[in-house]
Amino acid sequence: MKPRGVFITFEGPEGSGKSSQARRLVQALRRAGCRVVFVRDPGSTPLGRRLRRLLLHDRRVLSPLAEAFLFITGRIQLVDEAIRPALRRGAIVVCDRFHDSTVAYQGFGGGVNVRWLETVGREAIGGLLPDVTILLDVPTSVGLSRLAHRRDRMERKPHAFHQRVRQGFLRLARQQPRRFVVIDATQSKPQIARRIREAVFARLHELG
Repeated sequence: MKPRGVFITFEGPEGSGKSSQARRLVQALRRAGCRVVFVRDPGSTPLGRRLRRLLLHDRRVLSPLAEAFLFITGRIQLVDEAIRPALRRGAIVVCDRFHDSTVAYQGFGGGVNVRWLETVGREAIGGLLPDVTILLDVPTSVGLSRLAHRRDRMERKPHAFHQRVRQGFLRLARQQPRRFVVIDATQSKPQIARRIREAVFARLHELG
């Protein structure tokens, strides 16, 4: 099975395990003979890596609106430099976080107007929409307990902020049930990986 130009994103609150599960999916797709490009947002471009350090590891205080614009800036570059070219080549692109994270974190979590942020953020990347979004859902207390002492600036935000982020993700999933696949991230890692593979390969079959 070699579907062409498919865009898959991974989303979830802190401690959901989305990054490791995204890499597991990439490996499964490559074993199946698919051409895969793996990127993360922010990151995967020189500008994105600089913005990632600023947004996640810098000690200075940033407003939610400033955060949103910085994330969007990095995403514009990521789309232009990596995602669209890969999709045009017929690759499957797997992206660790994307536009939905900005809506959930800076919108629902930080208080930036969600409808405005949805519109501006989507327009900035030319309306690019994932074919499927894997949302790994985990209760806030469970997710934060998994972080131990490796906490970046986003992870250090108050518990109530992370609860709003989680509920924001779930609201987005309810609004777009065709795109989102919500998976219980309290299951074992092999169970989660199997559920993701089943959902993704089913969607690839539909698109292929």
